[in-house]
Amino acid sequence: MKRNVKMAAAVLAACSMMMAGVVTAGADETESFDFGSVETVSEGKLIVGTEAGFAPYEYLVGDEVKGVDMDIAQAIADAMGVKLEVQNMDFDGALLAVQQGKVDIVAAGVSVSDEREEVMDFSEKYVDSKDVVVVNADKPGVEESTAEALAGKSVGVQQGNIADLWVTDNTDAGTVQRYTKFVQAAQDLANGKIDCIVMDEAPAIELVESSNGKLEILEGDALFEDSYAIAIKKGNESMKGACDAVIGGLIESGEMEKIIASHADAQ
Repeated sequence: MKRNVKMAAAVLAACSMMMAGVVTAGADETESFDFGSVETVSEGKLIVGTEAGFAPYEYLVGDEVKGVDMDIAQAIADAMGVKLEVQNMDFDGALLAVQQGKVDIVAAGVSVSDEREEVMDFSEKYVDSKDVVVVNADKPGVEESTAEALAGKSVGVQQGNIADLWVTDNTDAGTVQRYTKFVQAAQDLANGKIDCIVMDEAPAIELVESSNGKLEILEGDALFEDSYAIAIKKGNESMKGACDAVIGGLIESGEMEKIIASHADAQ
C-alpha cells in the first residue's frame, strides 16, 4: 500500500491544540488522504489499546493515560474527526484485541517484527529503539549486555513484548520470567528474585530513575535494536493509510520530536 507521508495543515493544527505548550510546524500538502473513509470498530470513535506501564510512551496520570503514543493516537483521531477512546490492558491482550478487531489500533511501544507482521499490519515506523539490561544496583546478576551473559540467568521480560521473543529465541537463559507490567519485574529484581530485566531503553531509564537507586542499566552496547509503529488489524488498509498520513506529517513537520521531548520526564 502506498505510504502517505504528509497530511493537511488542518490536521497539524489539531495536534497543536491537543498538546499543551507545543508549537506545531506546518508541512506542505503534496499528498492527501480521505480520513472520512476510514471505518472504525465503534462509529464516532477511534479505540486504541495500550498498556500504561511503559513511560514515556504510555503512563498514568491519575486515571488518565498519557504519553508519546497517546499524543500520536489523539492526532490520528483528530484527523479522522472522531473521539479517542483509550482501553488500558495487558500488552499481549492489546495485540490480541487488534487482531480480533476489538480495538482499532494498538499504540503501546509496539516493536515491528517478522512474526508480528504475519498476523497484524503496522503503520509507518515513528521511533527507533534499543533494548538494554537492567540489574540490581547492589548485586548485579548479569555483568555484560550480551546474549552470552544471559545464559543460565533468570531474565524478566514483559509478556508478549519483543524482548520476550528475543530472549526466548536468542539466548540460553535459565528461566524467562514473564510479567504483565514492568513495575512487577522491577520489584522482583530489587528483591533478588530475578537476575535482570531486558527492556527498551527509554522506559528502562524511567524505571531506574523511579527505583530510588535500587536498579541500574548495564553500560555498553545495546542488546538489540528495534523500531516502534502502530499495530493495526491485518488487511485494514484504510486505517493503515490514516495512521501513515498522520505519522508521516508529524515526522515531516518535526512535531514528532516535540511530542517525544514533551514526555521526557515522565515517571
